[in-house]
Amino acid sequence: MVKSPTAPGARGPSPEAAAERRVPLFIEELTGTLSVHAQYVLYGNIRDLHLVRHRGGDRHHALVEVLWNSLRGQGYQALVQYDQISGFGVVAGPERDLVGHLLTESGQATFPRAGRGERPPQLMEAAAQLREVVTGWAERREATSPGGREPEPLRVALLIDHAARLTTDPGRLTEAERDFFVACLKLADAAPLVAPDPVAALHSAHRTAPALFNPVIWLTDGERDLPNWLVSGSERIRAIAVPEPDADERRRMARLLEREHADVAGRTGGDEADTPEPADRREGADPAEAFARAAAGLTLRAMRESVNLALARHMPFTAMPDAVRVYRLGVEKNPWRREEIRQRISEGERRIPARVLGQDAAVSMTLAILKRAALGLSGAQAGSPGHRPRGTLFFAGPTGTGKTELAKAVASVLFDSDQAYLRFDMSEFSAAHSADRLVGAPPGYVGFEAGGELTTAVRANPFRVILFDEIDKADKGVLDKFLQVLEDGRLTDGQGVTTYFSECVLIFTSNLGVQRTDPETEERQWIVEPGTPYRELARKVKRNVKHHFEAVVGRPELMNRIGGNVVVFGFITEETAGRILDLQIGNIRRQLAAEHRLHLELADAARAQLAAYCTRDLWNGGRGIGMVLETHLLNPLACELFDRPGVGPGATVLVREVRETEDGQVEIDVETLPGER
Repeated sequence: MVKSPTAPGARGPSPEAAAERRVPLFIEELTGTLSVHAQYVLYGNIRDLHLVRHRGGDRHHALVEVLWNSLRGQGYQALVQYDQISGFGVVAGPERDLVGHLLTESGQATFPRAGRGERPPQLMEAAAQLREVVTGWAERREATSPGGREPEPLRVALLIDHAARLTTDPGRLTEAERDFFVACLKLADAAPLVAPDPVAALHSAHRTAPALFNPVIWLTDGERDLPNWLVSGSERIRAIAVPEPDADERRRMARLLEREHADVAGRTGGDEADTPEPADRREGADPAEAFARAAAGLTLRAMRESVNLALARHMPFTAMPDAVRVYRLGVEKNPWRREEIRQRISEGERRIPARVLGQDAAVSMTLAILKRAALGLSGAQAGSPGHRPRGTLFFAGPTGTGKTELAKAVASVLFDSDQAYLRFDMSEFSAAHSADRLVGAPPGYVGFEAGGELTTAVRANPFRVILFDEIDKADKGVLDKFLQVLEDGRLTDGQGVTTYFSECVLIFTSNLGVQRTDPETEERQWIVEPGTPYRELARKVKRNVKHHFEAVVGRPELMNRIGGNVVVFGFITEETAGRILDLQIGNIRRQLAAEHRLHLELADAARAQLAAYCTRDLWNGGRGIGMVLETHLLNPLACELFDRPGVGPGATVLVREVRETEDGQVEIDVETLPGER
């Protein structure tokens, strides 16, 4: 039998008890309207635990337990439950034996109890039982009464569990399903009020209890899991949402679980002193408060399971934030642990500037944000930072200046693997339905089974650097998804699975702020140009990026979430262009040596000519240098080597001169020197 320490009075809780919230508000709403509603649809967080305050303290109970103890206080004699697998069964109540007997013996048919290996009643068969439960078996009890006092109808409540699974599609019912729900709709209008048993009332505190309905309570995941016309077809059917726990409930649950953790750890003889304290625990921090903050977005049942996980791993209660992380992500190893990540970022301070040339200010700001992320301080200024991504970066500036390269370098530094780098080209997500590719299509749409590209990848590896390239080209619906990720650190895909981004670093890139469209000619015009001082360039770029998202896209809240994490890249200088040129020539040398065992050398004149060609136009940055090298060195060199089949392994290819002809062609003077050099 379901037990609970509370039993509110027949007329509802007292003002003092109501102020104390003895039971959840949705339970008070249900039990307070039993005289006017015959059926209820409880939807939402129905599988969770719920807090009940008893004698000044909290206890957690399942929904059925809380519901029954409130109904018992209203004079109900039994709680019946039905689902398509187990059939009918009595959950609790002083008259459970009598009600169980009535359930199994009907006038013309016998319905099996759960566990006998027989088929439980289905749909229309169950509808007949529903009618008898709603009437309290009034006709049958009167017919079988031996005489004397006529028995009163039984006051019983019926739970229909997993109601969302009664139909394949609530919008496309089969004939049997339609008939069943029509019968339920008629039953709601024809249901009688049931008075409390007068004999039982003499021995209870509910002598003045009013006549109430024997309610049918549907338990569903969503409000639309039942046919719309059933929920809205009668004023006697009421839909009540069961909400997710709020911050206050999570705090209350955390304090309750702290006591439970201490009791279990004490009984098992666990020595918490042998377990190191979490690295990020602050001096004097309240462990219950830390647990409640870490559990933002979790249900109370998930918090309970997190404590079970901690106990199984002999983790102290002060380590509950770590247990919550393991519960969410399913992985124990945490690359963000302070000492590991500190060493990597310290090494990155030497490695990244050698990889991303000429962007000292952008690299410095990026490393500062990564250090903040490593310490877990992202969003720490907020009262409740929640589970936002570890780091957020918005790379803006001219094309070809190293934005994508820096994102790759960040992934390599943080997670020591190029596999931790995930790139999405936002030009592929410019259509209105593009968001479905990221999080998965809704049920019933093509591609629903495949899931989302983004959410699936992050669940497979939660420790990632995710690059959203050219974010300004994404559809507004995609931007709305980013708002949710930046604020809550999670996304729920089309299949209802939640993906957490709390261990990810998100990087957005854009060329916004360097060009604008002339309103009259619609021509693209440069706002900044090579040689612009970095401070002035950064100010203009940030101002124009903000203007784009506020005035053009209409998403000012996106920039509010990104905040001061806009990292501006400047144009490359001639000195940087020369370094990039040498770097790319080195890449060509290595490729020739690896593929053909040839040694490439450039005469001083050829090197100077290539440098002049590469620095004529710095608007396209390092990418422009690569294009010039391709047209002025790689293409003519490939033609020369192709037409000289006698050049063997070990030979040296010496480029003496590079020149442009009057018709725009490129010619080079090449000399091949045999033998090893």
